[in-house]
Amino acid sequence: MKKLLILSGIFLLLTSCNVNYGGYPTRSSYPSNNASNTVNTEREYNELIKTYKAETADVLNDLLNSDSPSNPKTSISVTNKSNCNIVLTISGNNFFKKIPIGAGKIGYTMVLKNQNYRLSGMLCNSVYQSTKYITSSYSVSISN
Repeated sequence: MKKLLILSGIFLLLTSCNVNYGGYPTRSSYPSNNASNTVNTEREYNELIKTYKAETADVLNDLLNSDSPSNPKTSISVTNKSNCNIVLTISGNNFFKKIPIGAGKIGYTMVLKNQNYRLSGMLCNSVYQSTKYITSSYSVSISN
């Protein structure tokens, strides 16, 4: 019984330690303006581009049908006019998506209408952040 009590105490002590030994990296909420952010963005872009599936048909239908009132969804398109790749994060109520957008390319997705969405990402060592209330198709160009 004494051994069980000692082992339980050791187990509790070890599980209460909050140390990161080469596990997942921790990130501050405000990235610093240095070259490591560019490396991290490029790494994330290269990993995401391997599996990303664009919603081309849905976005084109939305744009060509002039925002049909019966459709609960609409499109967001982002033109990257910089020399750097970006991973754009779009988040909203029950929505989260990361879109890899190459330098000089356009990224897009479908979202529910009449909601607030936050767009954010690192572009050439600069932070891009915007919050928009989306009621119809939305397009924005970003550059450094």
